[in-house]
Amino acid sequence: MNQSLSFLSRLALVLFCIISIGYLLMLGQTLFAPLFFSFLMALLFLPLALFLERKCRFKRTLATTTVVILMLLIFAGVITFFSAEARSFTEDWPRLKQNGLQAFYSTQDWISTKFHINAGKQWTYINQGAEKLFSQSATIVSTTLSTVSSTLIFLGFTLLFTFFILNYRKVLYAFLVSVFSDAHKQRVAEIVKRVKSIIKKYIIGLLIQMLIVSAMLIVVLSLLGVKYAILLGFMGGIFNVIPYLGILTALLFSCLVTFATIGGAKVLLVITAFIIVHAIDSNVVMPIVVGSKVKLNPMIAFIGIIIGEMLWGISGMFLCIPFLAILKIIFDRVDGLHAWGMLMGEEGDLERGQRRILLARARSKK
Repeated sequence: MNQSLSFLSRLALVLFCIISIGYLLMLGQTLFAPLFFSFLMALLFLPLALFLERKCRFKRTLATTTVVILMLLIFAGVITFFSAEARSFTEDWPRLKQNGLQAFYSTQDWISTKFHINAGKQWTYINQGAEKLFSQSATIVSTTLSTVSSTLIFLGFTLLFTFFILNYRKVLYAFLVSVFSDAHKQRVAEIVKRVKSIIKKYIIGLLIQMLIVSAMLIVVLSLLGVKYAILLGFMGGIFNVIPYLGILTALLFSCLVTFATIGGAKVLLVITAFIIVHAIDSNVVMPIVVGSKVKLNPMIAFIGIIIGEMLWGISGMFLCIPFLAILKIIFDRVDGLHAWGMLMGEEGDLERGQRRILLARARSKK
């Protein structure tokens, strides 16, 4: 950027670019969200594709097709598992409804005793909320159908984009390197290599962390006698990928199911179990499994989650952390952007970031 411009002019240009990029990302959610997710899946399955090409002597198209079919089988297995659990949940709905009503009447009596609010007033409040809910039922149904169709479109685009990225990866890499001048080709190649290595390890670490958290929740919920412990455990492990908000959402759903199935006596135990599992995950599992692959500032991660939800909804919340990790890798290795890399990192990276800034200033003076 031209340094002769005033600070306000440069700030206005930066803000205009940020707003424009954000608006384009919001408009292109149907394209960009599955494209970025496919990029992550391509990095994850690239070793398998290379193994099929080099060891099994597969043609690149055949190797890529095999990888995509494997992805399809994995997606189908996950969908089948959750569909079976949801079917079991639906079959038990009458009994859950009865237990929920009994728990509700007990809670109603407790409210009447403690707060002196009679049952008639409580039902008035409930009916008012129900009327608002039913008045929006058509919107809820249309939103549900739209979510299902969007998910199917997302999965379809993910499979196609993963195939294209893996099959034409050399073309994409050659294009990316050729866009920049010869003076920057080596650094671009280094950044691409670093991104590929770090993000692959980061995704694998998240998957292992997801399985460990799911296993711990399944064991604990099973010991507490909570029904659908397997479903709730896997839900907690998957949602745990979303920092802070994910584990709270899984906890809320687990408490509702526990309240409806075995009463409110064990809800406090479920809350305690989630707190203990989350503490073990944050202080033991996360540092060991994910490690220092990418150290992101929790504040930046939280802001990224909010922005991701604003742009792409739930998929944006899942994708924002890898995206921020890629940005941090780029910022740490591009002169003039080291300060942003320091901002996105933790305190332990401050000295390293300051050294990068000093080296960049020394190179600019030569």
